Amino acid sequence: MCSAGSFAVFSAVSGLELSMEKEQHKYIELPVACAILVCLFALQHYGTHKVGFLFAPIVCIWLLCISAIGLYNIIHWDHHVYRALSPYYMYQFLKKTQTGGWMSLGGILLCVTGSEAMYADLGHFSQLSIQIAFISVVYPALVLAYMGQAAFISQHHNFESSYHIGFYVSVPESLRWPVLVIAILAAVVGSQAIITGTFSIIKQCSSLNCFPGVKIVHTSSTVHGQIYIPEINWMLMVLCLAVTIGFRDTKHLANAQGLAVITVMLVTTCLMSLVIVLCWNKSIFLAIGFLLFFGTIEVLYFSASLVKFHEGAWVPVTLSFIFMVVMCVWHYGTIKKYEFDVQNKVSVNWLLNLGPSLGIVRVRGIGLIHTELMSGIPAIFSHFVTNLPAFHQVLVFLCVKSVPVPHVHPEERFLVGRIGPKEYRLYRVIVRYGYRDVQKDDLEFEKELVSNIAEFIRSTGECEKNGFVEDTDKPSDKLSPISTGIPLWEEDGDLNASASPHKEIDPQNIAPKRKKARFVIPKSAQVDSEVRRELQELMDAREAGMSFILGHSYMKAKSGSSFIKRIVVNFFYEFLRKNSRGPSYAANIPHASTLEVGMVYQV
Repeated sequence: MCSAGSFAVFSAVSGLELSMEKEQHKYIELPVACAILVCLFALQHYGTHKVGFLFAPIVCIWLLCISAIGLYNIIHWDHHVYRALSPYYMYQFLKKTQTGGWMSLGGILLCVTGSEAMYADLGHFSQLSIQIAFISVVYPALVLAYMGQAAFISQHHNFESSYHIGFYVSVPESLRWPVLVIAILAAVVGSQAIITGTFSIIKQCSSLNCFPGVKIVHTSSTVHGQIYIPEINWMLMVLCLAVTIGFRDTKHLANAQGLAVITVMLVTTCLMSLVIVLCWNKSIFLAIGFLLFFGTIEVLYFSASLVKFHEGAWVPVTLSFIFMVVMCVWHYGTIKKYEFDVQNKVSVNWLLNLGPSLGIVRVRGIGLIHTELMSGIPAIFSHFVTNLPAFHQVLVFLCVKSVPVPHVHPEERFLVGRIGPKEYRLYRVIVRYGYRDVQKDDLEFEKELVSNIAEFIRSTGECEKNGFVEDTDKPSDKLSPISTGIPLWEEDGDLNASASPHKEIDPQNIAPKRKKARFVIPKSAQVDSEVRRELQELMDAREAGMSFILGHSYMKAKSGSSFIKRIVVNFFYEFLRKNSRGPSYAANIPHASTLEVGMVYQV
């Protein structure tokens, strides 16, 4: 990604060599390219939707420009150049040049690099729109541009250096400055597409637990694919600047991008053959024929690009290896951690055997236990009560989930269920947020949480005569969506838990001290005596205070594990875990009411 962005910008700026006087371009090309890259990455946090309306005109003008220049060169210099479209001449070229022609395939590959960036932008456009744009506009424009360059070069064989054999030398001298400006703008748009594609890939990898947690900022309320990841953005900027300053010419950048692009094409072809068989349910012979036809062509280009490994092509290989190691280590550690959680979660039968007091001292208050499990009881709970046999009179196992929609309606946000019999006072709550929802501060969240639990108690109290035990295998059958919570009034008359879900909290307006208030059940609430008793106990617990219990786990390899496993788990994974972002809800939890429970996972 970094080599592609650097190559796009630096190759556009390289036109200064022909547009300026001799020797001056050497002192301007590099600073201009670096300045453009810095500005490009610095503006990413604003999102593409604010400047996206400029991208289409710039790309259209650029494609029209290279098409017109190519058509002019074809007519003016050699109108028979269209014959080069025949594969016969390609065969004759390779037959005549042999090894030299095969090695030149690495440079010929650059004719298509850049156009593949369109397909990295699937988060913004549909597949059909990209296919139509490529076939009807992009591909004809590229063909005309390169045919025009070939026509010009066929009549001009004497160049001061091989560096002059490029796009700008075929541009009429009177148009070079305007074309240079358009080329730089088009390079910025192309680099933007690659950056956006990188953000989308990182987000998908993070969702699949193949990449450490990063901060994902959605810059659009309507388009889900428009995101911004600060850590990746600045990391890409540093890598792009390092590659640009380190190589300082388009030759090495071209070799780096060429190997990266052909590797992606080869891998895509291999994966596509699997899609033909597994997803499309087509014949395996069709998949083999597809792989042999396209794979053979791509292997030729891949082998030619490998020859340039020491001339810049080593950069994408090195970066790919580093990121592959990071992804493999993180995925392995995450899977092992989740397997440990699932295998060591507490069964409901164990809980029932403890009795209503759970075998511990139940103190006043509400204990809010954060967990990633949507069913069962996390091992962190048994670990806590084993070492400290005391807990709150009301326990809530809270699971906060992000869903791929902009906003979650308030009536669909909370799913509430009960764990064990009613007298145990154990509840499970799943809270769902959209990617554009603003999570409330702790006071507002506490009010809404208690309100929804109270509504769940009221709605289930009428139909539940006997004790109810949650079936951990089917948690979705035991959770109820709460549309409107019971309004809980404070004694001073302030209204309850029904705060606006889209209210954005200004940190400067939050009082440093937590508000002390007594919550009471409205007399108008139609509930029987048993339900009112449970609600009153919930209110008393809320008045006593709410504590947030967070699990803080450490991964360690079991004794007797191999040396490689100990290095991966004890050092690499722990380093990534400590330097990755935790859950978003952890930032809104008050530190004064937070209790972290440490636990070592032996895997």
